[in-house]
This record gives sequence, C-alpha cells and structure tokens, in this order.
Amino acid sequence: MNHNWPNSSAKTFVILLVGFLGPASNAEEITYEREIRPIFKTHCFQCHGEGGVLQGGLDLRLRRLIAKGGDSGESFVAGQPQESLLVQRLLDGEMPPEEVALRPTAEEIELVQRWITGGAVASRSEPEDLNPDNYITDEEQAFWSFQPVHRQNPPDVQTAARVRVPLDRFIIAKLDANNLTISPDADSRTIVRRVYFDLLGLPPTPDEIDEFLNDSSADAYERMLDRVLNSPHYGERWGRHWLDVAGYADSEGYAEEDPVRPYAYKYRDYVIRAFNDDKPFNQFVIEQLAGDELLTPPFENLTPEQAQKLVATGFLRTAPDGTGVGGVDQDVARNDVMAKTIQIVSTSLTGLTVGCAQCHNHRYDPISHEDYHAIRAIFEPSLDWKNWLAPAKRRVSLYTDADRAKSAEIEAQAIKILDERTIKQNEYIEATFQKELAKLEASLREPIMTARSTPDKERTAEQKKLLKEHPSVNVTASSLYLYDKKAADELKKMADEAAAVRATKPTEEFVRAVWEPTGKAPPPTFLFHRGDHEQPKQQVAPRELTVLTSLKPIELPTNDESLPTSGRRLAYAKWLTSGEHPLVARVIVNRIWLNHFGRGLVPTPGDFGALGVEPTHLELLDWLASEFVESGWSIKELHRLIMTSTAYRQASLRDDKGDTVDADNTLYWRMPVRRLEAEVLRDAVLAVSGELNTTAFGPPVPVMADRVGQFVIGKENLDAGRPGTVIPMNGEDLRRSVYIESRRSRPLSIMEPFDLPRMEPNCTSRNASTVSPQSLLLMNSDFALTRAMQLATRVQRDASDNIDSQITLAWQLAYAAQPTEEELTDAKSFIQGQTDYFAANPPPTTKDAQGTKPADEAFASFCHALLSSNRFLYID
Repeated sequence: MNHNWPNSSAKTFVILLVGFLGPASNAEEITYEREIRPIFKTHCFQCHGEGGVLQGGLDLRLRRLIAKGGDSGESFVAGQPQESLLVQRLLDGEMPPEEVALRPTAEEIELVQRWITGGAVASRSEPEDLNPDNYITDEEQAFWSFQPVHRQNPPDVQTAARVRVPLDRFIIAKLDANNLTISPDADSRTIVRRVYFDLLGLPPTPDEIDEFLNDSSADAYERMLDRVLNSPHYGERWGRHWLDVAGYADSEGYAEEDPVRPYAYKYRDYVIRAFNDDKPFNQFVIEQLAGDELLTPPFENLTPEQAQKLVATGFLRTAPDGTGVGGVDQDVARNDVMAKTIQIVSTSLTGLTVGCAQCHNHRYDPISHEDYHAIRAIFEPSLDWKNWLAPAKRRVSLYTDADRAKSAEIEAQAIKILDERTIKQNEYIEATFQKELAKLEASLREPIMTARSTPDKERTAEQKKLLKEHPSVNVTASSLYLYDKKAADELKKMADEAAAVRATKPTEEFVRAVWEPTGKAPPPTFLFHRGDHEQPKQQVAPRELTVLTSLKPIELPTNDESLPTSGRRLAYAKWLTSGEHPLVARVIVNRIWLNHFGRGLVPTPGDFGALGVEPTHLELLDWLASEFVESGWSIKELHRLIMTSTAYRQASLRDDKGDTVDADNTLYWRMPVRRLEAEVLRDAVLAVSGELNTTAFGPPVPVMADRVGQFVIGKENLDAGRPGTVIPMNGEDLRRSVYIESRRSRPLSIMEPFDLPRMEPNCTSRNASTVSPQSLLLMNSDFALTRAMQLATRVQRDASDNIDSQITLAWQLAYAAQPTEEELTDAKSFIQGQTDYFAANPPPTTKDAQGTKPADEAFASFCHALLSSNRFLYID
C-alpha cells in the first residue's frame, strides 16, 4: 500500500507502533463501537458533541457524524490514516488540549489509526433518529455487571474430596485449570481465632476456645459458628462494615466547625440491631431508602417498630452537610449534600460511580448526564434544595400522647411539692424577719415594716435608706440560710424532692430522619448544565439508569396517588430489592466475601463499571447472589455458606508453586492473611487486657483534643475554670470503638495510623497500609503501654504464680494458641533478661508512687511485645 505521509515523524511513529503491535490485517476487525467510541468518549466527547458542544463543527459521538467531518473538512479518509485530519490532530497533540481533557495514550492513538486503516467500520447501522447523547452501544450493554444474574450449576472438579459446599467447586475448578490445589485445612486454634475476629471483631477467650476444641461432635464447627453468630457483638462488627459504606459520622463535616449531629447515633444503633436480628437485607435497604414512606404522616404516637423505620432513613442523612453553619454558599452546600447522597447510595447499593455523571456523561460507563438527574429526581422531594430543612429541623419527636400525659401528671406532683415549699418558705422568711425586727429599737419597727411592705419601685428615698442602714431585716429566700440553716435545709430538701419527681418524666427523644412534605406536588428536577444549579435546562422525571432498564423496562412513579408521599424512593427501593436488579445482590454478596477474604470477588467493591476490576470468579459471584436472594436475603445464612466452605477453612501458608503461578492469590489457593482494622485492633487489645466495656448502644463516647493536639477519648470540663480539666469517663473510654464518637475532624489518634477512614463521603473499601507510625504507636503510646500493664496484671491475677502458667495464659489470650516448648523457653529467657535490666535500671518514680517490682515490669514488657507483634496484628 502506498502512503503519502504528511511528515516524517508521523510516518515513523505509525510504522513503529504498527510494527510493534502487528498489522491490522492479522488482528480482529476493529470497530467504532467496541474499540474507538470508548476512546473518544473518554477524551473527546465533552468538546465534540456532548451537551450540544461542537468545537470545530465536529461531532465524534457516532460513526456517521464523524464521517460528516467539521469546519475543516473530512475528519478521516477510510483506509488512509496518513491522509486523515483526525489522526494528524491526535499525533500533533492538538486534540484534545491538555488543559481540557486527559490526553489519549500512544496505544489509543494507534488503535484509531488501525481503525481508519481497516476502513473505519461500525458494527451496525446508525439510524438518523438515533439520539447520540443517550446512545448505549450493544457492547456497553453487554458489560458483565449490567447483565442479569445468571446462576450456573457448580462445575465438576478433579479433587471432589475437598468439596464441602457447592461454592468450593467454583474455587477448585479454577485451581484445577491452573494446576493448583487448595491448601490443607487450618488447625483448630487458627480457625476459631479467624471465625471470632471475622464475625465479632474480638478474640476468642480461652474458655471459648476450649469449648470448641472439646466438642467431639461431627458438627462442632457449625455449632461454634452458630454460637458466634448469635453473639450481640456480631452486629457491632458487621454493622461497622455497613456504616463504612453508608458514610456514617457523628458530625456534619464540610466546614471547619464540623458541628456534632445530635441523635445520629440512633441510626448506628439501628444498623447494629438489624445485623444482630438478621433483618432480611431487602427490608434493610427498603427501610433505609424509604422508611418514612412505609408510615402515614404525621409521625405521632409512633410505636417502637414505626420509629425504627424513621431512624433507618438516617442513611440518607449521612453525607457531609454544611447547610447548618455560616459563611458557606447555601445553594452550593445544599446541592452538594444531594450529590454526596447519590454517591453514597450508588456506590453502596449498586456499585456504580453514578456521581461521575453529575457534570457530564460518564466518561467510561454508559451513564448519561440525564441519567444522573433522573436518579436525583428520585430523592428530590425529600432533599428539596429550594425548600431546605436545616439540620436542627430534621428531627421527629418520639414523644407520644401517653408520654405527654405522664409528663403532665408528674409535673403536677412536682408543682404541688413546690407550692407547699413556697408556703413554708414565706413562713420561715416572715418569722425570721420578725425575730430580726424585734432586735431593733421600737421606734424603727413600724417604719421598717412599712418600707418592707412597699414595692421596691414605690419606696421613697428615706425608706430605701432605712432598709440599707439595717440590713439584718432584709431577709429573702436567698439569704434565709444565714439566719436559719435548719429551715434552709428543709426547703432545699423539698426542692430536691421536686427535682427528683421531675426527673421521672419520660425523656423526649428525637429521630434524625428524612421525609417528604405532604399536601403539595413534588418539586421538579431540572438537568443542571455541567452540574451548575444556576444553569437549569429541561425537566427530568425520576427513573432508573437507562442501561439497567434496556433489558427490563422499569417505571417509577412521579407522584403515586395511593400514597401520601410521591412514592418515588419506595418504588426505587422495591426495584433494587426485587431480585431482578442485576447489581444489588452481586454488590452485597461481594462485600460479604471481601470482609471474609480481604478482597472481593470483584476487587473494586464500589465500582462494578468499566474502570473497576472484573470479577475473578463471575460464576461464583452469580451463584452466591442467587443463593442470597433465595435464602430470603439472609446475611447470616450467607456467612454460614461461605464459612463452612473449604475455601474459607484452608490454611494461609504459602508455597513455591502457588506463588509462581498465582502470586497475588486471586484464585484462592490459600487463605489470605489479613491485618486487623483500626477499631478491631483497639477492641482486641482492650479485650485481651480484660478492660473492654461491653455496654451497647446510646450516645457516642466523646472525643477531644489533649494538650499536645492529639485526639483522645474524653470530654473537657468547660465549667472547671481552668483548661485541660477532663470530666471522669467512668469506664466509658473503654467501650467498643463503634460507640466512640466518629467526628470527621477528630479522628481518634490511636486508630488513625491504621487506615481509619474519613467519611468523605463514605468508604467503599478500607486500605491496609504498613507505615512507621503504626509501629511507633504500638511501641510508645500511653494506650499500648497501659494496656500491656493491665494484661500483665490480669494474667498474674488469673494464673498461678508459676511463670510457665503465666506465659501460657498470656499466649492464649493474645494468640488463641498454646506456646511451643521453644516459644516458652524464649519467653522465659526474655522475661529474665528484662528483669535483670529493670533491676539495674529502675524506672523513675514519683514522690507519692511506689516503684514497680523489676519482675512485674519485665512481665509487662513481655505482654507489650505480644500486643505489638504481627501475630497479634494479623489474622491467619
């Protein structure tokens, strides 16, 4: 083929790339829809077609529009990339400009050249009435996550003896195909520690370990699973996972003030209870998206069950919100709350980055700018930015008529006591006055009595002077104690009695909730050009994403006449949980798998789109999703299904063959080793030291800044008159981490180094980094040193005086294991060495404190080493 190259550098570039990647004639035919359109969509559409923008008169959204060319003439010559203006602009770096869009890669430019060389073909015809703005190609529609869940029978495998449950067949089949084998089972102590940390986020106690080890029944493992799943701590562990994706926080964020959110904790408690009760997940989702629409307004005299449906809508109140503070643009802040709410809903439930279409069509997924606003229209009636509820007004009182009647009855009792007190008080004051008056000259008594009985504003100057000259007669309620302490004490007792009676009134609690105003039409939703609320375009009706309705048309109501609300969120929630939605069950199942194996079957749990990583085991993902729905959306049944598998119960030891074939363990030939999350690490240390306060639910334990700027658990006593005075916590500081205040601007300093997420707006997957501040915290922090001392005290109290017994108990508490003879010998040698060191170098003591014995210091140092070790920090 003859080529007339426009310049030598372009010629060289094309020859090198084609030579490297092979001639187009030897490759599969390149089509516009499959290979080229995604490139243009990512880099070019925003200037060439999208939103009516046609720079240079060129539209790249359809093949026929590209063929029309632009103001400079034809954009390409089929079969001749060297004569094509489109290629020249790409090679010259003129298109797209770097300041406008990300430049295409050399490989992408080469692909465009090969497409033109092959005739610039399209896969199918493009009708004239095809709307390029909402065009979804067959290739986009065929993407795996947009297809219905397809349940396949578990495959046959070579090593059927290792199959415990059907899901094992999917894992082992891939291992067979790669000439790998699943690892042997983990030992009993390893597996019981794994189960307890996975389900409870706490280590098993020695008694719990022994109960499992001593159970000789065939179903000992399953019985242990049931015991752990029935623990109240299960909801605290798995509720925390959901609170991550929901973006839960106890403060508003957005601005520096970061005000606290009163009553937000009720949503946290709702989530924990939901997991403990194994609330069907479809109901869990419906209540969070539309709990208010399951009730009839006004929300008065609510039963506890009804109140919980309102509490559930706190899910839609988790986004950072600056609308309650000054100094912010209210319209911007309100629309940002909506945007962040959509981001939370979409990433948590559908695993899609819908928010990327807020300002333009999604660059990678078939989600249009209009699609985004259609989703917004679902939530607009309850998050109406033009009729906004400030944070303080988003509360529903849980007071019932019975509560009010009881409160009024109690108030009447208190008033009766106070009325009696007032009578007595007046009597005591008058009696005291008469006593004091009698001490004065007779000539003064009548004038003083007259002056005293005269209202203050009507007293003459002489009367005021008279009373001032004889202060002893100025007996008042506040000064009575100076004259008659017995009478004052009696009056105080009556006041305290009235206060005690009032304290028995039902406490008025509130719910931070979402609801729609009734009695008026839902507000219209407009498409905001480029995401700018000041540039509204056409009105958009509520609907599902187009790509998800192509296979099954779904209609959402604009205003459901059968409901007092618009019904939009309720209809959407029911569609999501219908079992026919292609994403929801997959996304939830993937999250459960992720939190058991450290990585999801889809490694990007918040992105099931084109930029996400495709599933390693799609057939298994769909089989689990199908089982999940058929089980009644039971999370606990899903745990049992996964945790009874050989895949879950296998050991984590590496081997050369596995590392060679599958170094990243994507095929699950061994159990991944996982690090404890920040909260679990803190809770585990407290549990092992015997200090953990297991009190559940209620307002969060506060966090404050200490004198060096670290964020610690505590509350400063602002009434103490001097800075740094802290209110005693009375053990509240030892509660589980899920109950510690989650303040966006105050991450707890002992947890932050271990990748504690900040909810901006939510966390779809936690990191597990290894950085030096982690080691420094475990080595030097007051928390670590104090807990080590407490662990030593516990062990020395509970074990005999024999050092072997003490080491063994400490080992069991920390590692759920018995020390080997070698480990026991090494531990005793370490303790003896530390004892000798502390005897020669005693730590400094204060004047009032007695020094700790060297042996006790040494044993505390040993416990510190246990709590700082990788063996404690990781789950095998």
